[in-house]
Amino acid sequence: GHVVRNWKVRWFVLLQDKLLYYKIEGGKKEPSPKGRILLDGCTITCPCLEYENRPLLIKLKTKTNTDYFLECCSREERDSWALDITGAIHAGHPVQVQELHKMKNSFKLLENISLHQIVEKMCDSSAGIKLTHNLEQGNRYKETFTGSALVDWLISHSFAVSRFEAVTLASMLMEENFIKPVGTRSTEATRCTDLSEQFLDDSTALYMFAESSKKSTSSKEELQFNISELSGTIVKQGFLAKQGHKRKNWKVRRFVLRADPAFLHYYDPTKEENRPVGGFSLRGCLISALEDNGVPAGVKGNVQGNLFKIITKNDIHYYIQASSKAERAQWIEAIKPLT
Repeated sequence: GHVVRNWKVRWFVLLQDKLLYYKIEGGKKEPSPKGRILLDGCTITCPCLEYENRPLLIKLKTKTNTDYFLECCSREERDSWALDITGAIHAGHPVQVQELHKMKNSFKLLENISLHQIVEKMCDSSAGIKLTHNLEQGNRYKETFTGSALVDWLISHSFAVSRFEAVTLASMLMEENFIKPVGTRSTEATRCTDLSEQFLDDSTALYMFAESSKKSTSSKEELQFNISELSGTIVKQGFLAKQGHKRKNWKVRRFVLRADPAFLHYYDPTKEENRPVGGFSLRGCLISALEDNGVPAGVKGNVQGNLFKIITKNDIHYYIQASSKAERAQWIEAIKPLT
């Protein structure tokens, strides 16, 4: 309501140029509309997260700067209304309507946006995603968020333009171990063979930040440590495939071997930023080639051979594939003296 800020049930009818709303009496709508929203020059915000306890909102701002907040009964209904209202707003521009429908099932990560930046924004105390306590099958989980809440947040902060795109982005955050599933519902989904089904846009699927995401990279001590470990002389660099620790999948990474101090860092070649996505000190490490006849224990997925393993002094196992036996031998020969 505009005068009294309360919420009332109204029956809405979408026309080509306006949205009519009617009072309901005795389970039936009244014959004359209670009001109307002219769509010419309107802007729509969906999802609208201005009300923390009302995640199913659509916000319409008219060209006279009047705000209307409309709450739906489900996310599916909200998104369906938002798409149809947006189509009506742009009805005079058929090309824009066509683009909107294409956008529903497309994905293109915004330029100059990294997953690290998204997670930093997610962790922001004021603009970040709201962490809540949730109950699932009698178990209580602290500091969690739902899959649909993350999708809403990604869209509302312009990291994605559709739910399909936001789910793809959320899957990437989970793939890179920035977030992790908690509880039966979301954990079981990770066992799906189809990557697109492993993250759930669902209000019953729970997720939380992985431990690695909670560590702030802005503290002075940690920044100095990072500068220190990246200051060594580059001994060798090149592309190798590394098995993930959690999901056991293989990804190509650009490895950089440094001496004084001795570190091995790896970078995501799809990112323009020159910041490692992981790395470790080589002091006290063990390195060895793995036999090519059969797949060793602890190794899963598409293995072409030319494997070697590094075990850190903290007993973390890294499985790495080179493109040839000669390349594997060169990397082992370069790393061994630094351990």
